[in-house]
Amino acid sequence: MVHIANVKVRPTKLTRPSPCKVELVSMLGCWAATGDVLSADASKCKEVAEALFKCMRTTPVHPKPQRPAINYHLSKLQRKVK
Repeated sequence: MVHIANVKVRPTKLTRPSPCKVELVSMLGCWAATGDVLSADASKCKEVAEALFKCMRTTPVHPKPQRPAINYHLSKLQRKVK
């Protein structure tokens, strides 16, 4: 018999698309251009902030992806192999 000390499988990481990436990048660019993150002048980045706010309000929330159960089954198999 073969003795396996520890068996685990690392799941592949799925990259989820960033729905408001363009708006966020433009907001950060506006802040960098004005030189002030907490700008008191609302006219500088107002349109960009509204676009980001609208995108975040309309984007649906994605549920957590279900974790694969392969490590659970491998741990059960490991007990029987010993």
